[in-house]
Amino acid sequence: MRDPEPCRIKHTEKQTENEENEELNEEEEKHHVKTGEKPLSCSQTKQKDLKKSRDKKSFTCTQCGMSLGNKHSLEIHMRIHTGEKPYTCDQCGKSFTQSSSLKDHMIIHTGEKLHECDQCGKTFFKASNLKGHLKVHSKEKPHSCSLCGKGFSHLQNLKVHQKIHTGVREYMCFECKRTFITADQLKLHQRIHTGDKPYKCSHCDKRFSRSGNLKTMR
Repeated sequence: MRDPEPCRIKHTEKQTENEENEELNEEEEKHHVKTGEKPLSCSQTKQKDLKKSRDKKSFTCTQCGMSLGNKHSLEIHMRIHTGEKPYTCDQCGKSFTQSSSLKDHMIIHTGEKLHECDQCGKTFFKASNLKGHLKVHSKEKPHSCSLCGKGFSHLQNLKVHQKIHTGVREYMCFECKRTFITADQLKLHQRIHTGDKPYKCSHCDKRFSRSGNLKTMR
């Protein structure tokens, strides 16, 4: 059985850019009046705002109530509930919900050179990920939790941390229905069901589901 992909679908940079462009376009429509066109009356403005409100609501998932920025994001999100994974790796057969996830996965097969941290030796597939990781060693923690004061080097880590306070656990295992705060937690958990042990000891060939267990053995 293959290692299922984490349920949560991350927005790609392109999707985020598209959403931001849509928001900018809406703001431009509110404040800019083309030459020769009459300004909208109060009633027309209200009708227009009402339509936008309805359109925004139409991007809400009917299964879990999550709101998405656009139709495309909603379509991708729905694959969490349907289990649809249209993008398949032609090397190992593993399937993904997004083309970007497949692209990242292909690095495993192509043997693309990893980017290594000169502080701890940890490796990353992307230079941008290594750059973000280096903040851990710099001790810089510009993002603080307003509820408990804990500091984080990355904004995304702060957002994940805040779910502890809100109780939001949006990543669900389809095998046992257990929920998790992060996609990584779900992925590790799913190895219980799949039996996947990707970390192999170079001395005795024993395999482990977590890298931490391998390091402990060494």
